[in-house]
Amino acid sequence: MTTQVTSRSGTGREPAAARRTVEELLRRVEDELRAFLSAERDVWAGVDERAVVAVDALADLVASGGKRIRPAFCLAGHLAAGGERDDPGIVAAAAALEMLHVSALVHDDVFDASSRRRGMPTVHAKHSALHRRHGWQGESRRFGESVAVLVGDLALVYADQLMSRAPSTAVPVWNTLRSELMIGQYMDVAAAAEFSVDPRLSRLIALVKSGHYTIHRPLVVGAAVAGRSELAPVFRQYGEAVGEAFQLRDDLLDAFGDSADTGKPAGLDFTQHKMTLLLGWAMQRDEHIRGLITEPHHTPAEVRRRLLDTKVPADVEAHIADLVEQGRKAIADAPLSPAWRNELTDMALRVAYRST
Repeated sequence: MTTQVTSRSGTGREPAAARRTVEELLRRVEDELRAFLSAERDVWAGVDERAVVAVDALADLVASGGKRIRPAFCLAGHLAAGGERDDPGIVAAAAALEMLHVSALVHDDVFDASSRRRGMPTVHAKHSALHRRHGWQGESRRFGESVAVLVGDLALVYADQLMSRAPSTAVPVWNTLRSELMIGQYMDVAAAAEFSVDPRLSRLIALVKSGHYTIHRPLVVGAAVAGRSELAPVFRQYGEAVGEAFQLRDDLLDAFGDSADTGKPAGLDFTQHKMTLLLGWAMQRDEHIRGLITEPHHTPAEVRRRLLDTKVPADVEAHIADLVEQGRKAIADAPLSPAWRNELTDMALRVAYRST
């Protein structure tokens, strides 16, 4: 990248400064999250030893890593809109988005009956095992899932507390983002139960549950903190396209990826009957795929082979490439500096192809 990005003050920065600035601010977001959770632990540590369990579960999940995609797009939206890098409000907003994501992960793992997340036992799996080990009263599975629901809800509370430190201009889009996520989650659960072939619905769920929440809304939150709400339409076009590409890549990784790389069990979409666009297209071409997924004697390997036979994975790859190009075109004439257009294009490629 050979162009320069110019801040509001007109100061030029050397090539690749845009990405380095986002990475620098992401480190501040990490510090914010850890300091926040540490302070919460200190508050509750003197109450009772049980009172810190939920806080520790969140701290462990934050410390376990993750791609930090939502904070990164929030920061990029802010900086691309001309926001100040030293604005503490943008760090708080980005931290809130990551805390909301942590909440969604904990709840998702319950919905999907997933045993691992980021290479570690999920919250509900860990606490179910703890219940069994101690021989406590009641049902171990219900105990573990109850703990996970409460831990996820606590993360929601903390996300709001963090966002309260950001400018009030971000509140409307923050409210929309949260409600949209919950409705998208419900639609995902309902579509899995119905397991009917409806690619239109699959694309809608991918957009509502993932596209808006992962890329579109975080960009708009960042722009709102910078006082540039007029960028919302541009960021919507870009974010919806790139967000769908992100979700389709997740679908492919679930079907064909290695759990050692993803940090969670492979084939969860199959076992949980998730009606992804990948499956929807494939089931339109091969009616036997439904039985391979719903009948217990078939293996995920059989499903994968059948999916490859339909040629749908290649079609999904082509669709991802088209979506990335749509995202690039959406910002081509936007009132952004060339360096930030380049960086947002690079970010689209990184999330669509999971490159660093």
